[in-house]
Amino acid sequence: MRSTESRLTLWIVYATLGVLLFITLFPIALLVLNSVKGSAEIVQNPLALPETLRFDNFTRAWSDANFGQTLMNSVTLTAMTIVLVCTTGSLSAYVLARRKIKTWKLVTFYLLASTTAPIQLFLFPLYFGFAQLGLINNPVAVAFIYTAVYSPFAIMLLRTYFLAVPKELEEAALIDGATHWQVFTRVFLPIVSPGILTVALIIGLYSWNEFLIATTFLQGQERLTGVVSFFLLSGQYSSDWGVIMAAALIIVLPIVILFILLQRRFIEGMAGGSVKG
Repeated sequence: MRSTESRLTLWIVYATLGVLLFITLFPIALLVLNSVKGSAEIVQNPLALPETLRFDNFTRAWSDANFGQTLMNSVTLTAMTIVLVCTTGSLSAYVLARRKIKTWKLVTFYLLASTTAPIQLFLFPLYFGFAQLGLINNPVAVAFIYTAVYSPFAIMLLRTYFLAVPKELEEAALIDGATHWQVFTRVFLPIVSPGILTVALIIGLYSWNEFLIATTFLQGQERLTGVVSFFLLSGQYSSDWGVIMAAALIIVLPIVILFILLQRRFIEGMAGGSVKG
């Protein structure tokens, strides 16, 4: 009886996973299918196989969206954001996890409020201040905005990794004469590196796909990010959907490849962060 119940449970789990897998992969498969079709074919039937493969959609998308420049802008902006968030987030999380903070409840409320508050609340004063300082069209300034927006999440997540490290390791290092900086860099960072990688992947995904801040503060043609240039491909009255699908695939592909390569470390990092809160 138990064997029958366990098999039934196993089939239910597999069926559920299969449905979820189909829901996840269907939009990607549809994107790949329509990226090699003409616009008329897509409008007529987006689920049908292409009559002729239109690989020229990719070359047209690359040139029309100026992806050679805009994707490089996205890479630069994303890399700066990851470095800033991981650096400031790990330092802050270490202090909050290993030191007694009297105002910890207030700090927690601030971090949670910062995480949940919509960026639209700060967009106008930020733009006014940046315009006064001459920082519009400055990728470094935008990276600092991203850092301020994403750091609360990174700090809360990384704090759980630092809490999971046994106190005995820190005490032993201090007894051996290590400074707090040496304890942080040589003891804690190697242990919590899966968590830092997890934060880097999540923040990188957020930064790569971010649209509102990028289109507000980066207005020059030479400063546009890949997502903004992709948005500009859509015309007001007509759109070449084959080119748009190819451009979307070009933008999505680097993130998918990176996640596939690092998925094991990412899953390990997410599991490790839930050990202790």
